Amino acid sequence: QAQLVESGGGSVQAGGSLRLSCAASGYYYRRYYMGWFRQAPGKERVGVAAISAGGGRTYYADSVKGRFTISQDNANVYLQMNSLKPEDTAMYYCAADVMPYGGNWYANYWGQGTQGTVSS
Repeated sequence: QAQLVESGGGSVQAGGSLRLSCAASGYYYRRYYMGWFRQAPGKERVGVAAISAGGGRTYYADSVKGRFTISQDNANVYLQMNSLKPEDTAMYYCAADVMPYGGNWYANYWGQGTQGTVSS
């Protein structure tokens, strides 16, 4: 079973940046799409960014295009978040075996999450 451990969350002011990291154990990062989801208070968990096995393709939610960048270095997956807005405040989850297709993204493996808070 995949083990995913996130780090890098924190609190910033609007316009600032955060960089999230995810360390993946096992072989999952070689075979599956990896990605990030987020869940704001009172809302459903939604996909934010995904990257194909090998890093050849990336996918982004419309709400973060041009501001967030997903990257991968072997078993580590990163989410660079720039120009942050208060509405980006959420618990961010690393995920493996991500299916970033259509309006709803899915994943089969999840980390515990790391909080990102953006103040105005």
